[in-house]
Amino acid sequence: MRRFRPPLFVVQEKPPRPSLGRIHRGYTLIELLVVMAVIGILASIAIPQLLRTPIKAKEAALKENLFTFRSMIDQYKADKGKYPESLETLVTDGYIRRIPVDPFTGSADTWETVTEEVDSESASPDQEPGIIDVHSGSPDTALDGTAYNTW
Repeated sequence: MRRFRPPLFVVQEKPPRPSLGRIHRGYTLIELLVVMAVIGILASIAIPQLLRTPIKAKEAALKENLFTFRSMIDQYKADKGKYPESLETLVTDGYIRRIPVDPFTGSADTWETVTEEVDSESASPDQEPGIIDVHSGSPDTALDGTAYNTW
């Protein structure tokens, strides 16, 4: 029978010893400061754009309202042969459902109307001058530098 003999040398594996450069238990202060600086720069770029968003939405609504008004005034002129005497005429004759609210003044009563110039010789005395254009009643200035009441 053979006797068991232990090997001449035994290689024992030691657990790896962590070196100081490889231990990564968190972020350094410099890494955190760099991340905070990048976030701050991105926020300083984005915040002014976000503040202009409601104004851009109001400007888009104003442009749409003015386009609708002008289209309906032209349609009224084509159908009736004359311009409407008031904006309320467009509502009563069914061209628009209601007079829209001016997004910058918050009221439907502040629209500024431009009436046609009536030649005193050819006009009949009972005919009122009609509305040929509509502008916003707001005295404010748009983002592009023009006044809303000139649109």
